[in-house]
Amino acid sequence: MVVDELLNRYKIQNISKSSFKGDLFKYSCHYFLKPNTFMNLSGESIVAVKKFYKIDEVVVIHDDLDLPFGTLRFKYGGGNGGHNGLKSTDSYISKEYLRVRMGIGKPEHKGEIISFVLNTFSDEESKYLSKWISYTADAVEKLFELPWQKVASQYSIKKFLLQ
Repeated sequence: MVVDELLNRYKIQNISKSSFKGDLFKYSCHYFLKPNTFMNLSGESIVAVKKFYKIDEVVVIHDDLDLPFGTLRFKYGGGNGGHNGLKSTDSYISKEYLRVRMGIGKPEHKGEIISFVLNTFSDEESKYLSKWISYTADAVEKLFELPWQKVASQYSIKKFLLQ
């Protein structure tokens, strides 16, 4: 959703190839990838683009069950927290990349995780979703010009619902 927001903001060229296993767009010297693989195989798409364009820095925007809905955090490297998309990415490009972590909360019971992450947002969450997506896209734009630590200090939020 954040990538879609960024695509809507700019005149962006689609440069997708089937070997990328995803939709790839270019704006200035930045690439935006939306993998078409299953989430647990997204590393395949990322590594294909990374190698083809010889990209050094990767930013992955992802949902995070360990953070309450509306939280925005930034992290460089580290563990995958059980996130299958991050596990895949780690296995293909290492753990050395920036993560833009968007908290979605977690279900009451561990057995409900799969249905929880595949479900739509609640009515209450949906009220704030477009503003939160826009806010996160603003933060990603700042990553084009500022060090990630500075962006993190300016844009990290505990819970967007309280803003």
